[in-house]
Amino acid sequence: MESKASEVYFVFMNYDPEYERLRTDRTKPGANNELDLYLSKKHDELLAKTLEGGTYKKTLSLVIVDGFAVEITEDQANVLRSANGVRVVEKNQQLV
Repeated sequence: MESKASEVYFVFMNYDPEYERLRTDRTKPGANNELDLYLSKKHDELLAKTLEGGTYKKTLSLVIVDGFAVEITEDQANVLRSANGVRVVEKNQQLV
């Protein structure tokens, strides 16, 4: 049975030497912007090649860790879990 309800999931990526280099260099002028652009593009490209366009909504890219939040279905989360470069996909949990 296919899941249709979208929920927020956090996706964390495997080790990326370019991310580590940019993160280390972020004290240099303009480096924070370079890191933001790199991660946003990387995450957008992963979603575009893995999921059907218009079926998801990326809500943010995280800089402190190489990851992002995206509104997707449980089935789409399972697809992302097997995507190259993805370490972990976890559903957001509300704290009460």
